[in-house]
Amino acid sequence: MRKLLTWAVVSFGIAALLRKLRARGHADEYPVTAAEDNPAEELRQKLAETREDEMPVPGAPPLPEPTLDERRADVHEEGRAAIDEMQKPDAD
Repeated sequence: MRKLLTWAVVSFGIAALLRKLRARGHADEYPVTAAEDNPAEELRQKLAETREDEMPVPGAPPLPEPTLDERRADVHEEGRAAIDEMQKPDAD
C-alpha cells in the first residue's frame, strides 16, 4: 500500500512539473507589446493630461467658495423642492 501511494505522489509531481514547463514555453510564443506592457502607466499619462487641461488660467481670479451656511441652505432648498415634487398629485 505504501509503494502505491509513493508511486501516485511521484506521478502527480512529475505531471505537475511537466505542465509547468510546458506553460513556460508557451508564454514565450506570444510577445507582450509596449501597450500591453504596463496599462497602469498609460492610465497615469491620461490622468496627467486631463489634469493639465483642468488647470486654471493664472490670470483668472479663483471662484469664491460658498460658506457653510450657504451650502447648507442650498441643500435644504433642494430637499424641499424634491419633497414638493414627490407630493404633487399626478394629473392622470
